[in-house]
Amino acid sequence: MTLVALAVAGVLVSAGQALGSESEGPGEAAQRLQMLDVFELEQATDPRISPDGRQVVYVRSYFDIGKDRERSNLWLVDVATGGQRPLTSGAATDRSPRFSADGQRLLYVSDRAGGNQLWVRYLDSGETAQLTHLPRSPGGIAWSPDGKWIAFTMLVPEEPTPLAQMPKAPPGAEWAPPPRVIEKLGYRTDGGGYLPDGWVHLFVLPAEGGSPRQLTSGSFHHGGQASWLGRDRLVVSANRHPEGEFDPQNSELYEVRLDGTIRQLTDRQGPDFAPSPSPDGSSIAYLGYDDRYQGYQVTRLYLLDIATGRSRVLTPELDRDVAAPRFAADGRAIYFQYDEHGETRIGRVDLAGELAEVAGGVGGTSLDRPYTSGSFTVSPSGVVAFTATRPDRPADIAVVERAGGPARVLTAVNEDVLAHRALGTVEERWWTSSHDGRRIQGWVVRPPGLVEGERAPLVLEIHGGPFAAYGPHFAADIQLYAAAGYAVLYANPRGSTSYGEEFGNLIHHAYPGHDYDDLMSGVDALVAEGWIDPERLFVTGGSGGGVLTSWIVGKTDRFRAAAVQKPVINWLSFALTADQYAFFYRYWFPGLPWDHADHYWKRSPLSLVGNVTTPTLVVTGEADYRTPMSESEQYYQALQLRRVPSALVRIPEASHDIAARPSQLIAKVAHVLAWFERHGGD
Repeated sequence: MTLVALAVAGVLVSAGQALGSESEGPGEAAQRLQMLDVFELEQATDPRISPDGRQVVYVRSYFDIGKDRERSNLWLVDVATGGQRPLTSGAATDRSPRFSADGQRLLYVSDRAGGNQLWVRYLDSGETAQLTHLPRSPGGIAWSPDGKWIAFTMLVPEEPTPLAQMPKAPPGAEWAPPPRVIEKLGYRTDGGGYLPDGWVHLFVLPAEGGSPRQLTSGSFHHGGQASWLGRDRLVVSANRHPEGEFDPQNSELYEVRLDGTIRQLTDRQGPDFAPSPSPDGSSIAYLGYDDRYQGYQVTRLYLLDIATGRSRVLTPELDRDVAAPRFAADGRAIYFQYDEHGETRIGRVDLAGELAEVAGGVGGTSLDRPYTSGSFTVSPSGVVAFTATRPDRPADIAVVERAGGPARVLTAVNEDVLAHRALGTVEERWWTSSHDGRRIQGWVVRPPGLVEGERAPLVLEIHGGPFAAYGPHFAADIQLYAAAGYAVLYANPRGSTSYGEEFGNLIHHAYPGHDYDDLMSGVDALVAEGWIDPERLFVTGGSGGGVLTSWIVGKTDRFRAAAVQKPVINWLSFALTADQYAFFYRYWFPGLPWDHADHYWKRSPLSLVGNVTTPTLVVTGEADYRTPMSESEQYYQALQLRRVPSALVRIPEASHDIAARPSQLIAKVAHVLAWFERHGGD
């Protein structure tokens, strides 16, 4: 296996370190997690429980080491026995399984015949059929309640009017590629590159196959998940306002009939999305908030009465983001997902607003870093299937048969790899911030094999977002740092989600700021325990964590070395080059950059670069359109001009999801570890 090609300024990585060879010899070190183990990791995701509650179909993903790509197949697990078998196999990407209401058919998306298409499997016979030959990938697939129709969304291209008419090239001439002319607000997106001209619309397809029929039209996107409102109507979230592109959070719910008639159901300033109709079609549960243009706003659960058009909040006392609402089969309650202090949970609320916890320990689908994550489904009988997480394993599938009852984990997709590796142990910590005495939560990972009385070097690893949360979950990055002998501290400083709106908005128009104090207080508290070497402190983080890493080394020289990953260095340039530039200036700042230049500059890590003496590595994907490569180049070149030991690692073809391919994950970790080792690490 060869690492993805890197243009590296001054970073040398040994083959043993980069590839995780077993050359250490017998003993403790040889049992630790190796770099190449990344290719052996699997995940169980997107569980879909059958209508009778007896089986769960899930997506089992794995890495193809030859192609350096993620693949996935569908597996079926028996709820009672845990016995499982594959429904699909081979070098394909099979995803998005959906049971029909009668449980006799399974709809899914697969690229096994070239391009992503809709397939159906008849569960009684095991026969499969390809239903579509679509020109573009379908999304948001959903069965109608009577099983006669399938709804999905798809991009409909729009031919732009050329700005200039070019003369025809002579036969056989080899002219340069034609110019790309851009005349729209949103023209590129991270991970998707430059966007084709067109709009996402809603379609329906007969369940037996045939020709799809387009239901929506116009210069609006109708993305997300469409839901059936009875047998002949759907409800979808869209931003169909005339100035919608300039007001990206202002979406509404729309009823779409099979004849293409559209009726607006909600009307307020703010997002309305994720609709889940009641079984009788009289009401819709959905998510949203009244937009106050804050950096962080808690997403609440609403119930819309279709007859009156009135909505009410079902979770007014729950100061947490609600996600993935699903009506119970009897229509008396709604299941949903939320995060609580770094842990993802499933909750249930009845129509009177009475809350109950159904299950905890949801997540495990963020492989490289320990973010909150996960998904669930509910059977008509109330059996809940979900992705289960624990600190030493990626996601498996679990079920809980009654609210608050014991969960049973049905799969163990990584025992063949991780049961034979000594992993770092994850321990919760709380400490007091030096800024204002707030209690801050974090986790420390002890490196395997640490001898009593021995002091370990420490890596402070900082999450991105910044409105996001870490938790006690398996993370390949963290475990590889621990395997190299480092203790790792990761935390949820102010601005993190899962702690309520007030805590999240402590960084509103003030990021980075006193989250620095929260993190440094955590380092101090851990050093005070006596087993961390205060002379061997290191710091790294990606995205928002890259912002804070570069901010930290501009304010202190305590760290031996830093690795700044995919950062924002200059908020002025970021605001006008990031892919979501219509959003950032409005929600993260008091206004446009030319009207508030001092504010943008004071929050920019580049403003502190004159203080930096810490040897600093900068790592970014060359196709990153969220925090573009130009941000990293500014920082690297400023460090070089100041003679600060520094290196720039450019990962070709990588987007902001810098670890999307397994070799890219390995490349990221290997170069961070090499830099730390060069500057006094383990």
